[in-house]
Amino acid sequence: MDSRSFNYQSALNDFHEARQQALLQEIVARLRGKSTQLLSYEEVAQKLRLGSRAERGVQTIPIEAIVGSVGRYTDFTRTFLPRRGNDQQRWAGVKAALIDDAGPGLPPIDVYKVGEVYFVLDGNHRVSIARQAGLTHIDARVIEVQSPVPLTLDVQPDDLIIKAEYAAFLTDTRLNDLRPQADLSVTAPGQYEKLKEHIAVHRYIECEDQRCEVSEQAAVDDWYDNVYAPIVTAIRERGALRWFPHRTETDLYLWVFDHRYALEQELGWAVSPEAAVTDLTVKENARANSEEVAPGSWRRARLIDRYTERLFKDILVPLNGTEESWVALDQAIDIAGREGAPGSGGQIHGLHLVANDAAKLRPEAQAVRTKFEARCAAVGMTGNLVMETGDVTRKIIERALLTDLVVLNVAHPPGAGLTSLGHGLRNIIWRCARPILAVPGRVTQFDRAVLAYDGSPKSKEALFVAAYLAEIYRTRLTVFSVNDGHRVPANVHDYARAYLEMHEIDADYVMSNGPIGVLNDLVRDRPIDLVLMGGYGVSALEEIVVGSAVNMLLREAMCPLLICR
Repeated sequence: MDSRSFNYQSALNDFHEARQQALLQEIVARLRGKSTQLLSYEEVAQKLRLGSRAERGVQTIPIEAIVGSVGRYTDFTRTFLPRRGNDQQRWAGVKAALIDDAGPGLPPIDVYKVGEVYFVLDGNHRVSIARQAGLTHIDARVIEVQSPVPLTLDVQPDDLIIKAEYAAFLTDTRLNDLRPQADLSVTAPGQYEKLKEHIAVHRYIECEDQRCEVSEQAAVDDWYDNVYAPIVTAIRERGALRWFPHRTETDLYLWVFDHRYALEQELGWAVSPEAAVTDLTVKENARANSEEVAPGSWRRARLIDRYTERLFKDILVPLNGTEESWVALDQAIDIAGREGAPGSGGQIHGLHLVANDAAKLRPEAQAVRTKFEARCAAVGMTGNLVMETGDVTRKIIERALLTDLVVLNVAHPPGAGLTSLGHGLRNIIWRCARPILAVPGRVTQFDRAVLAYDGSPKSKEALFVAAYLAEIYRTRLTVFSVNDGHRVPANVHDYARAYLEMHEIDADYVMSNGPIGVLNDLVRDRPIDLVLMGGYGVSALEEIVVGSAVNMLLREAMCPLLICR
């Protein structure tokens, strides 16, 4: 047998081996629900509305980036293994000729480049042979085709439906031209029709507000900048996508938008994008719930607002109809009135828990609503009360995620020992993701405050709020610490002093060698009308055996106690 015949026979053997690999790949792909099919360039060009072409010359391209063919996409698998048995003579002939030629390598193929991928215009068999030989790159004459939608290596035939919808959406809205960096990719068909509905509704509202016609293009711009972008920013800042694997920002935008609308319909108050993102994330993922209430999370989320807006724009007040709860409402109203510019301020969100839906209509429940609305109206305050059923502690914790501060009464503080662990107020303080203002029985103006500071992450959260009150409310601040010799170092005030001086805040500093109970003497002597501190900092066992400073201060409180997580 001459060398030419030997080479051809060897190429035939290689073809049969490649065909076996192709059959095996297709079986595995069916089991996994994937496709081994090459993409059709004609279909891609039609669905994605491909644009102009430009010659890019001969380049060395990665073979794995070749995902389709202009005319022979049914003849090969996605990895360019031959699918048709009757192609053996052509395949083997090309390979034998290449071996016989003994040249420097394969002649360049011709390809279209779309995004990050390539489609073979001429040279399908050369690509197949190169892959079967283990080559990773091949020379190609490249013609680049402009696409409004990027194509990547992981694109599947079924993805083309979504890609086509995306291309049509970009063409209709011109977002590709107006916001070229925008990525509104989704993972399910039909989502772009929802986005168009959002834009149409936004345009209608803008026309009503401005009392004039708003162009479609102006509505698209305004929707993207003032509706879509703020929600996506909140998604990014909270790292929400890590709880929704294999989803995109636009996927989550649609879910958050719907969730926010449902919350506003249910509660009757405006819900911020940030609150809607947090609430949705926590409800969808138990791990997100535990992370949301990690010490410092609230401070990090509100760091920018601390300097550009106000911290307590939305205030939650649980009401049970007792006189103590109305005192808590009066304190919340005072805070809300001091938040924001003159003539505006915070919003009060009342929460009244009843046994069942029927109880919402009973006279005692309606009396709570009437009194709440009257107290808010008397001071020109925006107030909104929601009646709900369910566990009081759980509901307060859930609704706290949608607000900035929880103000509640402390008529029945946690006791000492084992009984304290099941106390409702303790569980709220332990699990709530927002600062809690516990009001013992009188409204104060926060003229003089003491910060109980031990250098822990939770006390740094309280330091953050203390600095805000000192700047905005002109609260006179005293920093109090107990030198216990081991957990709290002697230089514990250094960090607090540096932080407050950075904000140009003067404060008094008191270091005590006695128990935390000495703080009550300080409250009486100054006199102090607000105590700020971190939440529970010891284990449940230590709390039972040694006692909790938080519980002790709640039991002996002579003024409101602001507890930060």
